[in-house]
Amino acid sequence: MAAGAPWPVKLEFRAGARALDIRFDDGETLSIPFELLRVESPSAEVQGHAAHQKKLVAGKSGVQVTGAEPVGRYAVRLTFDDGHDSGIYSWRYLRELGESASDRLDDYARRLKAAGLSR
Repeated sequence: MAAGAPWPVKLEFRAGARALDIRFDDGETLSIPFELLRVESPSAEVQGHAAHQKKLVAGKSGVQVTGAEPVGRYAVRLTFDDGHDSGIYSWRYLRELGESASDRLDDYARRLKAAGLSR
Protein backbone atom coordinates (compact mmCIF):
# COMPACT_ATOMS: atom_id res chain seq x y z
CA MET A 1 0.00 0.00 0.00
CA ALA A 2 1.10 3.57 -0.47
CA ALA A 3 2.95 5.28 2.33
CA GLY A 4 0.47 6.41 4.95
CA ALA A 5 -2.28 4.12 3.68
CA PRO A 6 -4.10 2.11 6.36
CA TRP A 7 -2.38 -1.19 7.09
CA PRO A 8 -4.18 -4.36 8.26
CA VAL A 9 -3.19 -5.35 11.80
CA LYS A 10 -5.60 -8.26 12.27
CA LEU A 11 -7.51 -10.62 10.00
CA GLU A 12 -10.12 -12.84 11.66
CA PHE A 13 -11.89 -15.49 9.59
CA ARG A 14 -15.23 -16.25 11.26
CA ALA A 15 -16.57 -19.49 9.75
CA GLY A 16 -19.88 -19.37 11.65
CA ALA A 17 -20.64 -15.86 10.39
CA ARG A 18 -19.02 -16.60 7.00
CA ALA A 19 -17.13 -13.30 7.20
CA LEU A 20 -13.63 -11.90 7.30
CA ASP A 21 -13.12 -9.15 9.86
CA ILE A 22 -10.15 -6.86 9.21
CA ARG A 23 -8.83 -4.31 11.65
CA PHE A 24 -6.61 -1.56 10.22
CA ASP A 25 -3.99 0.53 12.00
CA ASP A 26 -6.18 3.62 11.62
CA GLY A 27 -8.76 2.00 13.93
CA GLU A 28 -11.21 1.00 11.17
CA THR A 29 -12.65 -2.51 11.43
CA LEU A 30 -14.49 -3.90 8.42
CA SER A 31 -16.39 -7.12 7.89
CA ILE A 32 -16.51 -8.75 4.46
CA PRO A 33 -18.84 -11.69 3.79
CA PHE A 34 -17.08 -14.73 2.35
CA GLU A 35 -19.68 -14.72 -0.44
CA LEU A 36 -18.57 -11.23 -1.51
CA LEU A 37 -14.91 -12.22 -1.34
CA ARG A 38 -15.65 -15.16 -3.64
CA VAL A 39 -17.89 -13.43 -6.20
CA GLU A 40 -15.61 -10.35 -6.36
CA SER A 41 -12.39 -12.35 -6.45
CA PRO A 42 -9.65 -10.33 -8.16
CA SER A 43 -8.69 -13.42 -10.19
CA ALA A 44 -8.78 -13.44 -13.97
CA GLU A 45 -11.17 -16.40 -13.65
CA VAL A 46 -13.78 -14.02 -12.20
CA GLN A 47 -12.72 -10.57 -13.42
CA GLY A 48 -11.58 -11.63 -16.89
CA HIS A 49 -8.94 -9.57 -18.65
CA ALA A 50 -11.24 -6.62 -19.40
CA ALA A 51 -14.31 -5.09 -17.71
CA HIS A 52 -16.75 -6.65 -20.18
CA GLN A 53 -15.38 -10.13 -19.37
CA LYS A 54 -16.33 -10.10 -15.68
CA LYS A 55 -18.26 -13.24 -14.76
CA LEU A 56 -21.39 -13.38 -12.65
CA VAL A 57 -20.74 -16.12 -10.09
CA ALA A 58 -23.92 -17.60 -8.62
CA GLY A 59 -24.68 -20.04 -5.81
CA LYS A 60 -22.01 -18.91 -3.35
CA SER A 61 -24.09 -17.79 -0.34
CA GLY A 62 -22.75 -20.65 1.79
CA VAL A 63 -19.14 -20.58 0.61
CA GLN A 64 -16.40 -20.88 3.23
CA VAL A 65 -12.80 -19.71 3.25
CA THR A 66 -10.62 -22.73 3.94
CA GLY A 67 -7.20 -21.15 3.74
CA ALA A 68 -5.25 -17.91 3.63
CA GLU A 69 -1.66 -17.51 2.54
CA PRO A 70 0.32 -14.26 2.69
CA VAL A 71 1.63 -12.93 -0.61
CA GLY A 72 4.62 -10.77 0.17
CA ARG A 73 3.66 -7.88 2.42
CA TYR A 74 0.91 -6.56 0.19
CA ALA A 75 -1.78 -9.24 -0.12
CA VAL A 76 -3.31 -12.56 0.85
CA ARG A 77 -4.33 -15.49 -1.36
CA LEU A 78 -7.61 -17.03 -0.24
CA THR A 79 -8.78 -20.61 -0.80
CA PHE A 80 -12.49 -21.39 -0.81
CA ASP A 81 -14.29 -24.67 -0.21
CA ASP A 82 -15.49 -24.70 -3.83
CA GLY A 83 -11.86 -25.03 -4.97
CA HIS A 84 -11.33 -21.43 -6.04
CA ASP A 85 -7.83 -20.33 -5.02
CA SER A 86 -6.47 -18.00 -7.69
CA GLY A 87 -7.46 -14.62 -6.23
CA ILE A 88 -4.75 -12.46 -4.69
CA TYR A 89 -6.44 -9.87 -2.47
CA SER A 90 -4.30 -6.79 -1.90
CA TRP A 91 -4.78 -4.90 1.35
CA ARG A 92 -6.10 -1.96 -0.69
CA TYR A 93 -8.66 -4.18 -2.45
CA LEU A 94 -9.81 -5.69 0.85
CA ARG A 95 -10.27 -2.18 2.25
CA GLU A 96 -12.34 -1.23 -0.82
CA LEU A 97 -14.47 -4.39 -0.52
CA GLY A 98 -15.05 -3.79 3.17
CA GLU A 99 -16.01 -0.15 2.71
CA SER A 100 -18.45 -0.94 -0.10
CA ALA A 101 -19.67 -4.39 0.97
CA SER A 102 -23.34 -3.48 1.37
CA ASP A 103 -23.57 -1.65 -1.97
CA ARG A 104 -21.66 -4.41 -3.78
CA LEU A 105 -23.90 -7.12 -2.33
CA ASP A 106 -27.01 -5.16 -3.36
CA ASP A 107 -25.64 -4.76 -6.90
CA TYR A 108 -24.71 -8.44 -7.00
CA ALA A 109 -28.24 -9.45 -5.95
CA ARG A 110 -29.73 -7.23 -8.69
CA ARG A 111 -27.44 -8.72 -11.34
CA LEU A 112 -28.30 -12.26 -10.22
CA LYS A 113 -32.03 -11.53 -10.32
CA ALA A 114 -31.75 -10.02 -13.80
CA ALA A 115 -29.93 -13.14 -14.98
CA GLY A 116 -32.45 -15.47 -13.35
CA LEU A 117 -29.84 -16.85 -10.95
CA SER A 118 -29.72 -17.20 -7.19
CA ARG A 119 -27.23 -16.69 -4.44
